[in-house]
Amino acid sequence: MLGGMPWLAGIVSATTRFANRRGVYAGRRATKVHVALYRRSGGRIGGRMPGRRRARILLLDHLGAKSGIVRTSPLLYVDVGAAVAIAASKAGQPHHPAWYHNLLAHPDTTIRIGTEVRPVRARVATVAEYPALRREFVTMTPDYEFYRRQAGERRIPLVVLDPR
Repeated sequence: MLGGMPWLAGIVSATTRFANRRGVYAGRRATKVHVALYRRSGGRIGGRMPGRRRARILLLDHLGAKSGIVRTSPLLYVDVGAAVAIAASKAGQPHHPAWYHNLLAHPDTTIRIGTEVRPVRARVATVAEYPALRREFVTMTPDYEFYRRQAGERRIPLVVLDPR
């Protein structure tokens, strides 16, 4: 329903860009509520980015590299055959998100898409895969191009989650 409101996508994008330019990253604050709503609704709530029909969201479980604590992050994804890819954009902030470091340390994990839980193995996209995947993310939501520019020298890693 919200996917049919392009004005809403503009508001979401503008708000995110305004906050990011000022070093405000609200991801962690909103994550617990997002994850709870997603799980309770089977992805009907929180399964898509408001105002962006193509922008689908999965839940990524990851084990803390140092803490050993299991955490869950809602992330935009694109399909890559039987696999999916996620971007470690952190909305263009200067450092990689914690989940990226956690996946490097513990690549075997699970994702939830809607009500389906899938066991996956994470790997960083190859140099050959990167350009096509980046185009997919920018096509899904132009915000990724802003994130790339905002990240400056940091190259945003793309992670492929292969089925296991």
